[in-house]
Amino acid sequence: MTVFKSDFMRIVHERGMVHQCSDAARLDELLASGSRTAYIGFDCTADSLHVGSLLQIMMLRWWQKTGHKPITLMGGGTTKIGDPSFRDEARPLLTDDQIDVNMAGIRKVFSKYLTFGDGPTDAMMVNNADWLDTLLYIPMLREVGRHFSVNRMLSMDSVKLRLERDQPFSFLEFNYMILQSYDFVELFKRHGCIMQMGGSDQWGNIVMGVDLGRRLQSAELFAVTTPLIATSSGAKMGKSMAGAVWLNAERVSPYDFWQYWRNTEDADVGRFLKLFTEMPLDEIARLEALSGQEINEAKKILATEVTALAHGRQAADEAAETARRTFEEGDRADSLPTVNVPRMRLAAGIPAFELLHEAGLAASRNEARKLIKGGGARLNDRPIASDTAVVGDGDLDTSGTLKLSAGRKRHVLVKAA
Repeated sequence: MTVFKSDFMRIVHERGMVHQCSDAARLDELLASGSRTAYIGFDCTADSLHVGSLLQIMMLRWWQKTGHKPITLMGGGTTKIGDPSFRDEARPLLTDDQIDVNMAGIRKVFSKYLTFGDGPTDAMMVNNADWLDTLLYIPMLREVGRHFSVNRMLSMDSVKLRLERDQPFSFLEFNYMILQSYDFVELFKRHGCIMQMGGSDQWGNIVMGVDLGRRLQSAELFAVTTPLIATSSGAKMGKSMAGAVWLNAERVSPYDFWQYWRNTEDADVGRFLKLFTEMPLDEIARLEALSGQEINEAKKILATEVTALAHGRQAADEAAETARRTFEEGDRADSLPTVNVPRMRLAAGIPAFELLHEAGLAASRNEARKLIKGGGARLNDRPIASDTAVVGDGDLDTSGTLKLSAGRKRHVLVKAA
């Protein structure tokens, strides 16, 4: 195993966070000799990031913690085109107002993980619309476009897969990798940024930026990517029965976020502790070695530590305590996620499968029916007997509340409003 001089390279390699790295030895040498600047780009396609972006966020966090300056690049410009990487179709085009709203939501995510400010290692948030929106087409073609080989662009997996499947691929999307490469050069010129990080699907785009920086600025730039994360059973990281696991509390409550990590598969506990927490490796090794029922304690620690980073220590401890009371003591726990339903609707009766879907316990009404038929749905801790069952105001307790459950670990309170 390579012995690294710099703290950043040592930590991220020890924790299994690196998939590919261009000229690792030279990068390590530069990082060991002083503070450097790196960035990751995030397009503003939603008002939050989800768990699928968490590994990249943790890379930026470790970058800052080891004495370097992180840049979070917001794709105010590139979002207007949409990253085509490994997508079957073009992203929907957003208005400037939608992009601004999404950018504000994403900013809240980063404020939990990074320290922003004017200091030498404080994080910066930069919007690539600042330079992309002012580019002139003909000068861009002459100065930048001439350095890109169409043959090479067509060989990129993200492009090749779409063409092989005979799926539409617009000229607009084809320009995305040129603009991403140009972002790298612009950040080098403006902020001395020498490295771009991203997911493994971004390797080709990032390397093209490294090459463009060398051609235009004689710059020594670097690329680092993180591995694609899937669960041991092959499920895509960041998806739950109710949909994407978002990092903003407005989209997914701290309790539901905690529960997502608590439900980690046994074989993934050690790996996820390394990737998504800052716990020491020797302690992770101890937890990873647990077996049987004891592994559940490691899962609780994983859930609490990841939630503490995303939502704060208090919210994480409250989520853990709510879970303990709910599952170990059988309490209803008022801090469970809550949805309000008009009392008149309950008085008329609501199909149980419909209420399960509205409460976020099933991604669709069909999934809710399957959940009921499979015996996994409960009303007030009793199995829902049939997918034709109706929930009414007679199911409310004296406080006007009922409890819906999906399996043993996911619960929502429904309150009559």
